[in-house]
Amino acid sequence: MPKSSRIVITGVGLTAPNGNSLAEFRRNLLAGKSGVSKIETHYMGEMIAGVCHYDPLKYQKKKELRRGTRAGSISIYCANEAVVDSRVDMSLIDRSRIGIFLGITEHGNVETEHEIYNIKQYDYNVDFWSHHHNPRTVANSPAGEVTLNMGITGPHYTLGAACAAGVIGLIQGAQMLRLGEVDIALSGGVSETPHTFGSFAAFRNEGALANHPDPEKACRPFDRDRNGVVVSEGGCILVLERLDDALRRGATIYGEISGYAINSDASDFILPNSARQVECIRLSLDRAGIAPSDVDILDTHATATREGDKAECQALREVFGNNPRTCITNTKSYIGHTMGAAGALELAGHLPSFEDHLVHQTINVDNLDPECDLGNLILNQPRRLDKVDYILNNSFGMLGINSVIIVKRFAGSDSAI
Repeated sequence: MPKSSRIVITGVGLTAPNGNSLAEFRRNLLAGKSGVSKIETHYMGEMIAGVCHYDPLKYQKKKELRRGTRAGSISIYCANEAVVDSRVDMSLIDRSRIGIFLGITEHGNVETEHEIYNIKQYDYNVDFWSHHHNPRTVANSPAGEVTLNMGITGPHYTLGAACAAGVIGLIQGAQMLRLGEVDIALSGGVSETPHTFGSFAAFRNEGALANHPDPEKACRPFDRDRNGVVVSEGGCILVLERLDDALRRGATIYGEISGYAINSDASDFILPNSARQVECIRLSLDRAGIAPSDVDILDTHATATREGDKAECQALREVFGNNPRTCITNTKSYIGHTMGAAGALELAGHLPSFEDHLVHQTINVDNLDPECDLGNLILNQPRRLDKVDYILNNSFGMLGINSVIIVKRFAGSDSAI
């Protein structure tokens, strides 16, 4: 494979309900520390959710926060953190050669709900509707807000791909680099979902909203007593570069993107299709040129819904069989479902495994559902492996969109994290 087609990760910026940097996020994953809590919502009162606690004023002024969006603020924080982590000298970079590709689940619902809630006190007089509403809700926000904040003049757009979006943002960045359209891709996913009551109401009314006396135990993938999704927010943006460019500037390399795939179920609005998931996973493995047994760590999509977890486990059995080498775990058990950010966040949380060889455990599995017993689930405590060469992440979304990405250990001298 030519050097120019090899894409590597050289920076990570993230915020999650249990961490505002990769180091903090990783530390809390290995410690089994949840970030889920209770929040107050319009109309519905107290809800269980995962909310981020980053410093929005680190890269923005108060006026910019008032004009922009929560998803935009999360994106700005993550993008700046990723560039700082990558040690890219922005003064030496042609900013027209930087692209921003962010996956989102939905955008604009939060802003629209807030405007309606606010004008209610004025008897719904639309004279009090914010003139900032249109730019807040267009589909290219929040990526566009990053360009304004960082002075980036290359291509930017969001990719609406439900809960597969975070991985699809990474795939799009890799593809644009391979096409030569950009030299640096800020890629990943973001979500502001807990700030809209509509998501809570919809999940509750379809019987898929998690409930538990202890919010930290509410998200229970694979557990027999799981009862639904914990709605969460988050963001994760990675700096992607072509390998030769990264080596030329002496960048630290977290890992190399070696395979990926996207497909569609074409069968139902909500219910997953295990057969299509199998096809997506196998295609990513074929593109990476590896066998299922080569995968060391697999982070599942499992959201703690009965049908979703069961379907994914069925797909994993078909692809991986009883392979004892592949360690299977889940990150949502710590932070809930961060929707458009999920795949990127989950992948990032495992990148240090290439160096420390640790796999974080799935938490909150007190009574493993036999239909979800995969034989090599990492439960209760982390596991140390002899080595980690390949990490795979599954991300599946509504309307039947599936995405899978595989990252491999970079074996060069600049691979230390």
